[in-house]
Amino acid sequence: MSLGGRGDLTARIYRQIRDAVLDGRLRAGERLPSTRELAGRLGVSRNTVALAYERLSAEGFLAGRAGAGTFVCDGPPGRTFPRSASEGGARRDRGLSRSAPENGVRPRAPWASVPAADAPPWAPGAPAFDFGVGAPDPSLFPLEAWRRIVTRELRRKTIASAGYGDPAGHAGLREAIARHAGVARSVRAGADDVIVTQGAQQALDLVGRVMVGPGDLVAVEEPGYPPARLLFRSLGARVTGVPVDDEGIDVAAIPDAARLVYVTPSHQFPLGVPMSPARRTALLAWAERRDAVVVEDDYDSEFRFGARPLEPLQSLDRAGRVVYVGSFSKTLLPALRLGFLVAPASLRAALHAAKRLTDWHGDLLTQAALARFMEEGLLARHVRRATREYAVRRELIVTSLRRDFSGLLRPVDSAAGLHLCARFLPGAAADPDRVVSRAREAGIAVEPLSGYHAEPPGRPGLVIGYGAIPPERIEPGLRRLAECFREAAR
Repeated sequence: MSLGGRGDLTARIYRQIRDAVLDGRLRAGERLPSTRELAGRLGVSRNTVALAYERLSAEGFLAGRAGAGTFVCDGPPGRTFPRSASEGGARRDRGLSRSAPENGVRPRAPWASVPAADAPPWAPGAPAFDFGVGAPDPSLFPLEAWRRIVTRELRRKTIASAGYGDPAGHAGLREAIARHAGVARSVRAGADDVIVTQGAQQALDLVGRVMVGPGDLVAVEEPGYPPARLLFRSLGARVTGVPVDDEGIDVAAIPDAARLVYVTPSHQFPLGVPMSPARRTALLAWAERRDAVVVEDDYDSEFRFGARPLEPLQSLDRAGRVVYVGSFSKTLLPALRLGFLVAPASLRAALHAAKRLTDWHGDLLTQAALARFMEEGLLARHVRRATREYAVRRELIVTSLRRDFSGLLRPVDSAAGLHLCARFLPGAAADPDRVVSRAREAGIAVEPLSGYHAEPPGRPGLVIGYGAIPPERIEPGLRRLAECFREAAR
């Protein structure tokens, strides 16, 4: 839920919930968070939320049940159909929507090989202190509930007899994703706008196939997510980095010729800063002027620690310029290989065609299980539990950095995700690569910020993940890292 817009906080909460009920994101009989829980998520007083709930109840949208909670009423007034993603802004799509056959696929040249020097900086192995980036804690995953749901779906004849499925994905999952993204992130989408993918990387590949031709210019954040940069380059694009500062990507530095811009506005990867409202508005205006598309990767925004979330670019877009990309790799497990994109109307047919040509459809059993998992409220419950756990780990890291790395590192302010970035202070007389090398010798996996730069970085830093390390190993690991820092300085 976002609190952007006009009016006081109570009025904004009222409008957000009312709109979610009217357009079907909140359905009849669905239970809302308690006033205390929602107030905590939004960073407002409990009385502010209670007043909004009271108004919605008086108008027939909500009803309280003693001892049970607050629920959406059956048949609330003025219910409409779900909103779709923006209809505006017809995009040039390289003709895939017109040329794709309904059956069969045409052969395509394989990917160019990825240069070894450009390989992502993920470190293999099982270190004693794993501060690696991008991995959630598998022990938090509700495996027993997932096993029960998968077993139930295996017993359903529909999975065994369905044959080939819709390239866009399991219908129930697409509906569940549209509702979840609408409620959790204010994304404006119906089920028809959603395409289920095998992780965010396939979503980026689909957008690249539709939007990028050989020689086209693609702008990415600098520093940024290496696999995105490598993917667009593999499709023949010229990829240029655009500097990121404390407000996100520098819109004024985006080349006029860029056809596509890839950004991570909610929690910039790897720095962690959110894109400011002014930069969001400027980026959308730039895309409209230049007839370009913005790919918004909302890769780990589910995990937020206190700060009020900003609206995604997609919810602000009125010209059909934004493709919203999400993933379940961080919220659940990378092994499930499940992600999604929300397509603007002008690109929907082309992206469907690209998905058909890529793999026809994904794993329908897993997709059906995830749809049921979400419908039963298990995803929301898991996210709440995992957020509490990751908040503890993050606080341990921040506390340790301030205590044990005084004069050496300063954490970059961020309020979401599974990692944080720490910049070297001017007095830190240590080479980042030497620090990382010493750390690996000591059994510590940590990444240099330079690994996420395509150009030589300016101020050095470290990227510290906390998804894969147990809380009890964080402080001992960072104390050992501080020793490596001092050894490298000597």
